[in-house]
Amino acid sequence: MQAEQILSASRQAIGPIAAFAAIGDIPQLKTALNHGLDAGLSISECKEILVQLYAYAGFPRSLNALTALMQVLDERKHRGVADAPGRDPAPAKTGEALLASGTANQTKLVGAPVKGPVFEFAPAIDEFLKTHLFGDIFNRDNLDWQSRELATVAVLAALNGVEPQLQSHVRVSINVGITKPQLRQFIQVLATQADAATAQRAQAALDNI
Repeated sequence: MQAEQILSASRQAIGPIAAFAAIGDIPQLKTALNHGLDAGLSISECKEILVQLYAYAGFPRSLNALTALMQVLDERKHRGVADAPGRDPAPAKTGEALLASGTANQTKLVGAPVKGPVFEFAPAIDEFLKTHLFGDIFNRDNLDWQSRELATVAVLAALNGVEPQLQSHVRVSINVGITKPQLRQFIQVLATQADAATAQRAQAALDNI
């Protein structure tokens, strides 16, 4: 694989972290977090992966995963490991500016304005997606969009019954610059370090692109 097609070690490490957090496997998550920190993920990036998790797998999984990260960091500190703190996100937008930026983010990520019967049927979910997921969360610049999408693909691949959303985010990953060879490499990491079924779901979504 050409150098430009190879995911960095830190981006490869995102997959197992997100997948184990999504299914609540805390022992495996701790192992994955240690590996990710050793591979160069900052504390801020690990934290952000697990904060974003709640948008796709719920607050309980996110809170439990963040507690696991706290424990891992405490254990590493006691071993004398000094992990890079990373940086804080930019200040949050509010009001109309938040809706405008979230709508712009969503359009850029997906590649076109997002419309559909479900959003007409339940306008509140459309507003929440634009203002909160694509506004509040995707405006947080302590984790870049490519890393966010890799984390999202891993989370959705680890869950059953969300194939349409997984398919959508595989497409978004490509829209933000992750190549198909990189996605195949990411899926191989999921197969060897996470779970075969998770990797199979991700591969099926990629095969449909």
